Amino acid sequence: MKKTVLITGATSGIGYSCAEKFAEQGHRLILTGRREERLNEIATSLKEKYGVDVLSLVFDVRQKEAVELAVQSLSDTWSDIDVLINNAGLAVGLSTIQEGDTDDWERMIDTNVKGLLYISRAVLPLMVKRKKGHVVNIGSIAGKEVYPNGGVYCATKHAVDALTKGIRIDTVHHGIKVTQIAPGAVETEFSMVRFKGDKEKADAVYKGYEPLHPENIADVVYFVTDLPSNVNINDLVIMPTAQASATVFHKE
Repeated sequence: MKKTVLITGATSGIGYSCAEKFAEQGHRLILTGRREERLNEIATSLKEKYGVDVLSLVFDVRQKEAVELAVQSLSDTWSDIDVLINNAGLAVGLSTIQEGDTDDWERMIDTNVKGLLYISRAVLPLMVKRKKGHVVNIGSIAGKEVYPNGGVYCATKHAVDALTKGIRIDTVHHGIKVTQIAPGAVETEFSMVRFKGDKEKADAVYKGYEPLHPENIADVVYFVTDLPSNVNINDLVIMPTAQASATVFHKE
């Protein structure tokens, strides 16, 4: 059965790879992001390559009213959302709490926690009404343990871990599946954003071992959404072979 899949943060990294994976399998896509030109390029490319329907919605998940308006704008043919992939998220800065930049904190909390809540609040009633749906939250190993200089980012991903459990409890009586995928090191724009464009620092994060690639996570996301109706993967941690914890790596 072909599904309608809404993916936040679809302009790069895991979000983009998820879009390609679901398009490859013939599913309809609602792609969201802040970069309009990039979003439209991706939508056009996926339509041409896979012959699927793709709808682009340009908004920032941090803006509650924009999220609400975008979801409310969906026509009847697009509002039957089968899968919501809450992928939009970021880390900004790497510092102790006592030396932290509060603007960085606000950006992470607003995107990783409040953004996830805003889009979930807008989409979940549509799933409840249909008595079916699947929410996939992209968490992190940072939601399972805390590492030096990452306290606030880790706190936001611990919140994603808790919210995943909360959404599952709140929606279980409506036939809705809820899954968290918690990756370790994935080579995306993540470190470039964290280090605010410092390529040397960003590249160093992935040197000496093979990290996960965005398509690895997309494969897992697709797997958990393609299981029989009576099966739900609640929580899945995925790491590179060379990573044992948030801070322990085997590097050549």
